[in-house]
Amino acid sequence: MYTGRIVFTQLMDFMPIWDFRRCVKRYRGNHRARTFTCLDQFLCMAFAQLTYRESLRDIETCLRAMQPKLYHAGIRAKVSRSTLADANEKRDWRIYANFAQVLIRIARRLYAGDDFGVNLEQTAYAFDSTTIDLCLTLFPWAQFRKRKSAVKLHTLIDLRGNIPCFISITSGKTTDNMILDELVLEPGAFYIMDRGYIDFARLRRFDTNAAYFVVRSRSKLTHRRQSSRRVDKSTGLRSDQTIVLTGPLTSQRYPARLRRVSYFDVGMDKRLVFLTNNFTLPALTVAQLYKCRWQVELFFKWIKHYLRIKAFYGTSLNAVKTQIWIAISVYVLVAILKKELRIDRSLGEILQIISITLFEKVPIGQVLTSFDLQNGIHGSCNQLKLFNL
Repeated sequence: MYTGRIVFTQLMDFMPIWDFRRCVKRYRGNHRARTFTCLDQFLCMAFAQLTYRESLRDIETCLRAMQPKLYHAGIRAKVSRSTLADANEKRDWRIYANFAQVLIRIARRLYAGDDFGVNLEQTAYAFDSTTIDLCLTLFPWAQFRKRKSAVKLHTLIDLRGNIPCFISITSGKTTDNMILDELVLEPGAFYIMDRGYIDFARLRRFDTNAAYFVVRSRSKLTHRRQSSRRVDKSTGLRSDQTIVLTGPLTSQRYPARLRRVSYFDVGMDKRLVFLTNNFTLPALTVAQLYKCRWQVELFFKWIKHYLRIKAFYGTSLNAVKTQIWIAISVYVLVAILKKELRIDRSLGEILQIISITLFEKVPIGQVLTSFDLQNGIHGSCNQLKLFNL
């Protein structure tokens, strides 16, 4: 019988503790902290994410019920609602943002060789944003409309592994294309975006940084065709053209040539037009790359469903950013676990299993491979059935 460490501790073993301490030291996170350290705060908030806790009082109640096991979970301090609330309000959110970037670098190395459905040697990113609605009374600093508050989560994901590698948290009023200024563009990489990111002055920066973009075109874009290439219409392609912009402003903001690819999507029964500054990829690959942009939408749906980012434990900007960055850290930590242990399950299934076995003393690899979600029993169980149905 296994009498080792609990599942929660085994999961946190994939957390590079030395790097975490460096992040804490960089922002003096433990300054004047007597007992409840930044590590205690991170572990409590990670527990809340993994077990879908609803509030600070919910976290306090559940952790105190497991008091004999908290030491083995790495939580050394006594957990109280007020102490955790103060930590979320006052401790610099950049501690957890920096640590999330450490985990992201580890995960990207692990998933670097993964296939994402397109034959492409270069790195491909999908960029989009999602809006999280908030109560105006509780979050007045994030006022979005007259009677509504919101924050936007601008996210760039690496399509190999769907790992978020850039996140910016802004108020709901921030327009999407403004965040393009914050991106550190990687030479040779492809950035796939929806038409909300069409800003030709900002897209021009991709050329100067030797990076490529694939963006869906707006319907009323004034341009002049310079040349056309043949396409195989049986693949859904309709045209592949080289164009220049002719609008009074767009021609000044983007004087270079563009490639315009038209594609008919049978599933959507819709014609889509893409713009790119890459002239060497096959036209069908350009259309396939844009189709991969849906992965960032799936990422948003996933984290909203499995993690706590739609309801917040604190109302200040610092508390909101702290909770979101710790949620991202948990997501990436589970992705690292999946790759390191070669678990043949989705991240959602892994989180579901971990949520009910968090304080069990069982090898984490065993519990993730032997539990059959379809039948609700352990795959290795030898117990006889009571009824033969």
